[in-house]
Parts: sequence; structure tokens; C-alpha cells
Amino acid sequence: MHVQEWLENVPAVSVYALVGLVIGLESLGIPLPGEIVLVSAALLSSQHGDVNPVILGACATAGAVIGDSIGYAIGRKGGRPLLAWLGRKFPKHFSEANVGSAERSFQKWGMWAVFFGRFVALLRIFAGPLAGVLRMPYWKFAIANVLGGIVWAGGTTAVIYYIGVVAEDWLKRFSYVGLGIAVLIGVGSMMLVKRRAKKAAEEHAARAEAGAGTGSEAAAGTEAAAVR
Repeated sequence: MHVQEWLENVPAVSVYALVGLVIGLESLGIPLPGEIVLVSAALLSSQHGDVNPVILGACATAGAVIGDSIGYAIGRKGGRPLLAWLGRKFPKHFSEANVGSAERSFQKWGMWAVFFGRFVALLRIFAGPLAGVLRMPYWKFAIANVLGGIVWAGGTTAVIYYIGVVAEDWLKRFSYVGLGIAVLIGVGSMMLVKRRAKKAAEEHAARAEAGAGTGSEAAAGTEAAAVR
């Protein structure tokens, strides 16, 4: 059964709880489809009055902020061994390459990596635990965590909800297939922008790493010359 179809058959309170729980666990560091669940629930709220988009956005935000905070505490206590354990449990998500990429983002952007990490699936899983492992000052983490949670969870809920409402009004003469196509176009556009942003960040990190490697080689050459 599709996520959307399943959500249509559960009470509104259960939808709120499910969204908050899934996003909270994802933010804590467990790979789950938090964004898919949130988008499906927001689309559902645009079609069914039982699901209030404001309450939905608040639950999603609470799950994101609380989950990240717990992840931060666990990461601060567990340290590097925690990342090694996660790498064994979830090798696809917590591989050395992914951890290294996320760590470089944190070293370059600091607290902004927590904020913008909300909009990138991989960093959304890493943000809390990695911020704790790297001993980011909690006040910086808290500010970025709360703001990022509000903008990402609240913004995603609002955008998808209004896309659904407008598309439904405009396409009432057609079937829900047309509505689904319109929403998919909107979601696809959003995902395309995010994918391009992620690609740009990866290319920037690769260039920075290549530059660091060149600098290390030059330093090694200087030391060798000095020894000779």
C-alpha cells in the first residue's frame, strides 16, 4: 500500500504522531523516509479537513528539533566509536566517505551545516549526532536546530499543502490523477533544486580536498628539500 493511501485510512491524531515520530527518529540518526512521510501527510491535509496543516507542521517541527537534540546528546557521549558502530549497522548511510563529506561540511560551515543540513537527506541524518561528536557548542547547535526545523518542517508542510489546495481547485474538472501529476511536478522541482545544491556542495568539497592534497604534497617536497 502506498504511503498516501495508508495515511488516508488512519485517524488525524495518528497521522500527527506518525509524522513526528518518523521525523524524530530520522533526525536522531536512524535512516527513515521522514521527508516522504511529511510530504504525503501535507498532501493529505490539503484534501481532507480532518488533518490540520498547522498542527501537522508543528508536530513535524517538534519531531525534528527533539530528534536532533537527542542525536546531539548521543553523539557527544558516544564520540567517534558511535560513528564506527553506525557505520557497521548502516554502511550505506554512515560509510567513511559519507561521514568524511559531512564532517568537511561541518568544518567549513559550522552551525549553518546543521541549519542547511535539514534540506539534504544525508545531512539530515548526520546533523545531530555529528554535531555532538565534533563538540559543537550547544547554544550554536540549538539555534541552528530550532531554526532549521521550523523552516524545513513548517515550510515543506506549507508548500505542499498549498500546492495541493491550488491544484485541486484548478483540476476539479479532471480526476485526482491530474492532481497527483501537478503535485509530483511541484515536488520534483523541489527535489531537483535540492539535488543540484547537493551536487554543488560535493564538487566544492572535492575541490577543497584536492587543494588540501596539493598543499600537503608541496609541504612534503619542501621538507624533503630541506633534508637534502
